[in-house]
Amino acid sequence: MTNRPGLPHPGHLEETDDGVGERGVFRRHGCFMKRTIPFLILALALIVNLTVTSAQTKRNGAAKEFMREKLELSQKVLEGLALEDFEAIATKGRRLSAMTREADWRLFENPDYDQQSVIFRRQVDALTKAAKEKNLDAATLAYVRMTMSCVDCHKLVRGKLVAQTEQFDQRRPL
Repeated sequence: MTNRPGLPHPGHLEETDDGVGERGVFRRHGCFMKRTIPFLILALALIVNLTVTSAQTKRNGAAKEFMREKLELSQKVLEGLALEDFEAIATKGRRLSAMTREADWRLFENPDYDQQSVIFRRQVDALTKAAKEKNLDAATLAYVRMTMSCVDCHKLVRGKLVAQTEQFDQRRPL
């Protein structure tokens, strides 16, 4: 073993001359693992993060499309109310009610969101019933209540997201 000037740990490095390798090559015992393990952990964390982010982006995209369809159906219901087109009101109402039973509807797993879904479905079903009975006033009232349930749900979801963000921020050191 050669002691090189300026090296902090002379016993940590060794010069090799096995007749096969190059003379003067130094091996650092354990140094490779000390550098590699954190790098591998970082790489794994990055891959997991990218995978989760990709899945969330796809889910968010699907949710946006789903909500866009719900909005378009709601607008068609309003058009049906304005034109007294009870068939259109009933058809769009049935589709809205069916959407509440689809997997994409369940964006959040919590009782408040579930309760908002029940309220929305109840109003949509009242809308559909009023359209079948050709009762414009009842259908209009159900539409207003349905719209209010949408607004309440979105306020709830935004409030939950804001609360979660605030909790996260409070846990982070400044």
